[in-house]
Parts: sequence; C-alpha cells; structure tokens
Amino acid sequence: MNGDPTDAQDIIPRVDKLARSVSNSWNSLSTSPSLAFHPPQLRRPSTVTKPLKPFETKNIKVLLLENVNKTGQDLLREQGYIVEALKTSLPEDQLIEKIRDVHVVGIRSKTRLTAKVLREARNLIVIGAFCIGTNQVDLEFAAENGITVFNSPFSNSRSVAELTIAEIIMLSRQAGDRSNELHNGTWNKVSAGCWEVRGKTLGIIGYGHIGSQLSVLAETMGMGVVYYDVLTMMAMGTARQLPSLEKVLAEADFITLHVPELPETKNMIGEKQFSQMKDGSYLINNSRGTVVDIPSLINASRSGKLAGAALDVYPNEPGGNGDYFNNDLNTWTTDLRSLKNIILTPHIGGSTEEAQSAIGAEVGHALVSYVNEGSTTGAVNMPEVSVRTTEPNLARVLFIHQNVPGVLRKVNTILADYNIERQKSESRGKVAYLMLEVSGAGEQEIATLYKELESVQACIRTRVLY
Repeated sequence: MNGDPTDAQDIIPRVDKLARSVSNSWNSLSTSPSLAFHPPQLRRPSTVTKPLKPFETKNIKVLLLENVNKTGQDLLREQGYIVEALKTSLPEDQLIEKIRDVHVVGIRSKTRLTAKVLREARNLIVIGAFCIGTNQVDLEFAAENGITVFNSPFSNSRSVAELTIAEIIMLSRQAGDRSNELHNGTWNKVSAGCWEVRGKTLGIIGYGHIGSQLSVLAETMGMGVVYYDVLTMMAMGTARQLPSLEKVLAEADFITLHVPELPETKNMIGEKQFSQMKDGSYLINNSRGTVVDIPSLINASRSGKLAGAALDVYPNEPGGNGDYFNNDLNTWTTDLRSLKNIILTPHIGGSTEEAQSAIGAEVGHALVSYVNEGSTTGAVNMPEVSVRTTEPNLARVLFIHQNVPGVLRKVNTILADYNIERQKSESRGKVAYLMLEVSGAGEQEIATLYKELESVQACIRTRVLY
C-alpha cells in the first residue's frame, strides 16, 4: 500500500475494514494471489464483457525462463505483475528456489517442471509453455494440484514448415557440405548426387498443423506428397494418406517427421524403418529428439542407405548456448558430426522473430485470461471452462476439485443460501473445474463461501475474483 485510500488491498481476516469496491482473492485463506481485472487488450476475446474494477496486482509474481519473447513479457508487465525474465533455463536446485513464491511461470522447451519441482511451488497457479510441446511439464501432477498449463500449438508451425522446405532443397543439392568446404578454402564444384526436388515424393509422418502446411508448400515446388497419421486427416491439395508408416517409407524420397513425444513415438525410426526406406533417400526430423534412433541413423548414413539427413532436435540438448554439443551430452555426437550431407541445427525450428512474437502473444494472453478471469480455454491439462459476464457486482468463484462422486452435491448444499447467477462445470480425468458467479453478496458472505468450499474434502484449489 502507498497510503492512498483509493488503493486496493488483499483481503485479510479483518474483513470488516475492507472497502466494498475492492476486488481480490483471499490471500489469508489461500496461497492464490490477488487478481487484476484491468481491461486487457487481448487478441483472443475476453470472456468478461462488463466494465471491471481495476485493483492492486503488484503482488503477482511471474518468472519467465529461456528468453521468452518481449511480446509476452510486455503483456504480463502491462497487467502490473512483477515479472522476472531470465535468458536461460535453471538447474533443478536453482529452479526450486526461484519457483517457491511465484504465481506464474513461463518456460520454453528446456526447463523441466517435474513433480519434485512443482511440489515446492506453493503459490503457483499457472504455467505458460511458450512453445508447442508440454512434455517437459508433469501435466498430471500439475492438474492434480490445481496448476493450469497453457502452450502455443499453432504459432510456430509456419516457421517449422519453412525450415523443412529449406532442408529438403539443401540436402538434395548437398549445399551444406559445399558451404563447409568453401569456408575451409576448398572449391568443389560437382553435380553427382545432386537433384532437383521437382517430381520427387515427400513422405510426411504426422499430418497436423505443421505437416499439412508443409504438404501445401511441397506441392507448389512440384513434389508429390504422401503422408501417414494415426488419425484420418483431410488431405491438402493432391496429397494422399497411406494406411501405414511402412507404406510411406517405401514410397517417399524424403521422409519428414512431425509427431509428438509419446511412448509410442520413441525410436519410431530405427534400424528396421531405415531398411524399409528407399536406397538414397533422405530423413528430416524437426519434431522431437527421441523419435529417431541416432546410432541407427549413423549406420544408415555410413552404409549409403541414406543420402542425407537433417536434424533439429536431439535426445539430450544443452541447457544454454555454448560449446556443449559433444559426447558428454550424447555418446554418439562425434560420430554424427563427422557424417557427410548431414544438416545439424540447434532446435531452431520455431526460432523466428514472427513465430516467437506470436507465441509470446498467444501464451501471454492465455496467462492473463486465467489469472484475471479464471478462463481455461486452450489449457492442455484442465477442463475448459469459460463464462461470459455482463452484470455488475458479481463475485466469480473458481473451484478446482477431484473428480469424484458427491462433490457437486456438497457444493450445491453450500451454495443453497447464495444467489447464483450462473455456473459451469467440466471434468477431465481426475480433475473437475467449477466456475460460478454470485450476486448481491458482501465481503463477509463471500469470505464465508470461500472457507466452506475450501473445507470440502475433494477441494484442490479455490480462488475468488471480486
């Protein structure tokens, strides 16, 4: 507080001294922060349409790791949050110390938010993964402890697709090797083993947001496209979906992988799969480092089975920039670096100014919407709940609970004496999320409601926005 009587403050046990206009969550009763209803300038539509009263947000602490784009940082700072932004990931012990008191954490692909780390994050309510993947977060543990996780599934897909197109052309012309040779002073003008991509067949494994965009780009260059996906996907242009991975491997001149990291995708391209590919074909992996068995790739390259490969991801990757890509990281690194016509890039598929700005905006907006309004639209580990508000003088109650029988009956008993304007509940696995709005209730009544909900045995987290 700055001594200004118009400043808002956290609700504390002596609720009789609170101004009626203050909007808060109950920090004396919960670890949740006070939450700000500044009318945000969001690209995604806000679910709150009534004029909302701004209140103090200076106690909301945000930790951003791995050089999150300035667009995302600015969105959070504009809300009045305290934002600490670091350029790298942190070792586990340092991460645990940093995360203990923050309410929001933003990461990219290298920070590991394990159950051990999250268990120490006593104030954490939401995680923003400023990237596509979320395998670096223990999603189940987070959900079961009331921590919502958002990511950016679409924003960098064009950047990855364009990099893949560039690699297809570079590999077919052996341009990487020619460039390295010339950097070392060797002039080596050759055409043997160099090809146009026109008329060649591209095989796409995983026909999602990236794969389908890549399909369109490849066809504009005169390539034929076949693809495999575990789901039946609508083909773009003249692309054809084949019934199995083996069929694609046997038909395509270039194989490119765009699949998530799952138990069933680990080493999905290994010795057997390389033997099923055409002689002199090419492999590109811009998805996840565990998808390709690298020793098998090394053998396929040395035997001539592969004419070339491009890798942007690896099973183990350095935590920061530097001279770390060596055998201490992966035992086969030296062998991989020695191969001909192998393009190695440091996980830069989505590293363009456009993609990172779009990711910063998308995830930043999602974090603001959740902190300020409780909206879980787009969350990867929580039921999606969002309520539009039009009436003034409402308190919004957010109740995350275990998805077990009898909880709503207990909640409805608690709510029996309150005027509920609207409520919505959804469940996902072991977790359920109830959002409701109460009208005509004073601070003492809302505080009582909060305490009663917190006392429900299946309660995971309760927040109140007022």
